[in-house]
Amino acid sequence: MLHRVNTCLHLQPFPDGGGTLAQTTRETSFIDKMKKTGKNIVVFYGSQTGTAEEFANRLAKDAHRYGMKGMSADPEEYDMSELSRLPEIENSLAIFCMATYGEGDPTDNSQDFYDWLQEGDADFTGVKYTVFALGNKTYEHYNAMGKYVDQRLAELGAQRIFDLGMGDDDGNLEEDFVSWREQFWPAVCEHFGVEATGEESSIRQYELKVHSDLNMNKIYTGELGRLKSFENQKPPFDSKNPFLAPVTVNRKLNKAGDRHLMHLELDITGSKIRYESGDHVAVYPINDSVIVNRIGEVLGVDLDTPLSHVCAVVRITEALCHYSDIKTVSFPDTLFLISQALYQSWVLDSCRNILAILEDFPSLRPPIDHLCELLPRLQARYYSIASSSKVHPNSIHICAVVVEYKTKTGRVNKGVATNWLKNKMPADNGHKATVPMYIRKSQFRLPFKSSNPVIMIGPGTGIAPFMGFVQERSWLKEQGKEVGETVLYYGCRHKNEDFLYQEELDEFEKTGVLTALNVAFSRDQADKVYVQHLLKKNKEAVWRLVHTDNAHIYICGDARNMARDVQNAFYEIAEELGGLSRAQAVDYIKKLMTKGRYSQDVWS
Repeated sequence: MLHRVNTCLHLQPFPDGGGTLAQTTRETSFIDKMKKTGKNIVVFYGSQTGTAEEFANRLAKDAHRYGMKGMSADPEEYDMSELSRLPEIENSLAIFCMATYGEGDPTDNSQDFYDWLQEGDADFTGVKYTVFALGNKTYEHYNAMGKYVDQRLAELGAQRIFDLGMGDDDGNLEEDFVSWREQFWPAVCEHFGVEATGEESSIRQYELKVHSDLNMNKIYTGELGRLKSFENQKPPFDSKNPFLAPVTVNRKLNKAGDRHLMHLELDITGSKIRYESGDHVAVYPINDSVIVNRIGEVLGVDLDTPLSHVCAVVRITEALCHYSDIKTVSFPDTLFLISQALYQSWVLDSCRNILAILEDFPSLRPPIDHLCELLPRLQARYYSIASSSKVHPNSIHICAVVVEYKTKTGRVNKGVATNWLKNKMPADNGHKATVPMYIRKSQFRLPFKSSNPVIMIGPGTGIAPFMGFVQERSWLKEQGKEVGETVLYYGCRHKNEDFLYQEELDEFEKTGVLTALNVAFSRDQADKVYVQHLLKKNKEAVWRLVHTDNAHIYICGDARNMARDVQNAFYEIAEELGGLSRAQAVDYIKKLMTKGRYSQDVWS
């Protein structure tokens, strides 16, 4: 139960700390902003899921300990050609935390910066910089964006003052970052001839304040940019202005078993949103109110208390529901309070989120502003679109599995977005269940020539983009176009339990849209059978399609195991039927990737 109070305690997220809410008016000159606010370090981030942004905020805060002042910055919001003016500021430094997305691509917010770097011929003489790259070794183009920015800035005359840092999400990204950071700051001190002050950062995202009056119409209720943007929707829709899409379908896909696999349909009628098969839909979830209320109860705070921002106001309940990642089990700043080993075992290995920590550590009762300071921002979740806009121009389909698991402490942790989506049921009473969403463009595309064969490999929810692909190939056939062989390799646990979209796929096979439907039921027999086993079983047909018929290969699903195993299967087929050595087979697949004939939409 939320109780309203007369006193107005407010929380003020300061703009330079990487606050959660977008400013309504922005300066495009980061140089002018640095001069006005006395900053000499700017930390740019190319971030898709929020980790690079979080690292940038931490580096900006670090600067204070070394007698310097830092600010984090989104390159999308500033004129990056001004980088050449950085030497105007004494002892200045530009840090870049750059994540790589997909097949070696820049993140959405760093795309313009990347394009400008490629096309431009700026003179960065006198600019001092360093780069920390975020990536995943299971991807072919590991840390490509970070490597490119590091190399390109040097080519344009900038001075690298510390070596490129490489973070691997397949290992321990946090550990890689902390290790790099511990060596980076002493190098900065030595370069600029400054000494560590030992003072903690004065940059705060949040500060508890008391206000005597407040206009209740100025309160944010989950918007990411413009106040009241959810009440008065205006295109174009993007990450800072998502569209509230009504849920028209929400059905369980699996027939049995203890998991919940679901199919949702979002209505985008009238939004002017366009998408293509292979794109991703980003959704902004809301945290579980039960957990939010429990945090309020444990800390003894009234969740209805309004919290203020320079240009925005939220209540504590909105701050925790919409803007803070209360389910995260990664609290990097606690590394300063406990040993790495204890942090690893007690927090990470035991999957303790902030509520679990508060419940198991009764003496720990931080003020609400400090708690919000510690928690990372709640980020959008991305799903491969399971439909074709040629067939469903006003509807976007999502296929997802609800995340739920038991931790070592006996608690049940639930995925934020999937559990929230699970409860988004279409209503008959006129009240629409809506999802804030936008489209993220992808390079995962069907061949330009429809006559090219395609081999699609997607076990589990990796089937999602291929539902769109098959729908599109069916539509192309109906238009009288020549459509090449369309082969699908799908995998699930049991035929009678979790064979997703079985009826639709059987129908596509019956009508000849799907030339071949190969399904691996991993647990329906004594020995487990996976998609890579079926590929090797059908090696002659696979090699003919790839080597002779110019087939395009598509893989969607788990990067850590499945994508790697499938790639090894292709190596083995190339070795056996192409007469290649392993090194030649690896090179053969790499060339397919370069030509855009081997594409992956994978996650770890």
